[in-house]
Amino acid sequence: MSIAIWTRASPRRKRILSTIVILLVAIAITGVGSLTPMNAQDAKQINDDLNQTVTTLGNEGALTQYIFGNNLLICLLMFVPIIGPLLGLYIMYNTGTVVGAIATAGGYSPALVLIALFITPVAWIEFAAYSTAMTESIWLFRRALQGRGFRELRKNTTMFIAICSVLLAVGAIVETALISVGA
Repeated sequence: MSIAIWTRASPRRKRILSTIVILLVAIAITGVGSLTPMNAQDAKQINDDLNQTVTTLGNEGALTQYIFGNNLLICLLMFVPIIGPLLGLYIMYNTGTVVGAIATAGGYSPALVLIALFITPVAWIEFAAYSTAMTESIWLFRRALQGRGFRELRKNTTMFIAICSVLLAVGAIVETALISVGA
């Protein structure tokens, strides 16, 4: 990204550019996580644990609520200045390792499974929410250093939390539907 693009950009455009950069970094970190070598036994254990959780929650009719609650908690943590983006990228890496474990347990290429994941709308919805949260965390910290942190929190952070909550609710509904179709 050229410095001229940044310096000439409006605050709204800067936020959009920041979110796109964070999104690309998050996808890259997830990709690295998915390609992290894992032995077949550990991959099978992770895959079995995940399948057991999904089956149990599905049978109880609580899968959508669990997915939404889990993802919302993760997303809210990503809004915390300084710690949020670091934690977020760590979570993205761990997400990648789970993708890699699922692929390994199924005998598939982790890269192929990661690409397949991004064919679904769920990945884009969740990554959009997470990238928005991490970006806002950085903006909130920046505004706090400028003495405008409370204004940023009141004006923008609350709006982005609401947007991310809606995105994650939609994502949970779509994910549950995709899991139900695949089951």
